[in-house]
Amino acid sequence: MHDIKEHMEVIGADGVHVGTVDRVDGNRIKLTKKDSGEGSHKGHHHFIDKSLVADVEGDKVRLSAVGAVAVTMEQEK
Repeated sequence: MHDIKEHMEVIGADGVHVGTVDRVDGNRIKLTKKDSGEGSHKGHHHFIDKSLVADVEGDKVRLSAVGAVAVTMEQEK
């Protein structure tokens, strides 16, 4: 988690954009609001648990789950 920095792109195992890092918050990655989605999710921060992080590659955080699955595992706050 110490390699994860603000504004890094978060991608699924399939390379699909999941979000952009706002900051690391304990054992979770807080995503920026601009990647919050539509409808009731719009304008909320979402979080991804560190257990989903597979690797940090340059300026990207790669998750162990594909993008579509990772989005369903986000924890909204």
